[in-house]
Amino acid sequence: MQRPTFNICVFCGSQSGTKPVYQTIASVLGKKMAQRQIGLVYGGASIGLMGTIATECLEAGGYAVGVLPEILVPYEIAHPGLSLLLNTTSMHERKAMMYKLSNAFVALPGGIGTLDELFEIVTWAQLDIHKKPVVLLNIAGFFNPLLTYLDHTVKEGFVSDKVRALIRVYDDVELMLDNLAQECSLMLNDSSTLVSPAKKSIDEYSLLVEELKGNS
Repeated sequence: MQRPTFNICVFCGSQSGTKPVYQTIASVLGKKMAQRQIGLVYGGASIGLMGTIATECLEAGGYAVGVLPEILVPYEIAHPGLSLLLNTTSMHERKAMMYKLSNAFVALPGGIGTLDELFEIVTWAQLDIHKKPVVLLNIAGFFNPLLTYLDHTVKEGFVSDKVRALIRVYDDVELMLDNLAQECSLMLNDSSTLVSPAKKSIDEYSLLVEELKGNS
């Protein structure tokens, strides 16, 4: 299968969580992305919500790319059925690679690693490194405490309203995918909106991405 033009990076847990709805939403998102021919970019593991979304995407005929740093190989067993598995030498390289391969970012329930990935990509948007959409899929109110904290940082003068608005929130998969597809279609037709001149800070990974496109 050829690599899709539109790819969403999904940040999510390597655990399944205590509520079945978390696994359900990962399953639904994976299937819906495949049905819409949206490529999945994620952390490469076969366990937890990460494994669920990748498996469901692949079983529905979708395209899934995993990006797994060598240091996590003993902990996050690589998914055996991926369209492509990329190994990186560090966590920093992993996040840069996931960024380069993706047109938008969606966070599902997860732990510290999920938050690390989410806030780094938001920080890059704050610094005008990119203008790609960043979304929380807030299922069963999982992210409500985080949203309360973010609103608190605005109130206390540490985060501006403009930066707070970089994080969008949905609780409906179909609506989220509709809006992201529409927005990213416009962005793909105008490459100048995708990144600012600051993109040079991550251009060291461009050659690998071009090689990936050539092999698709």
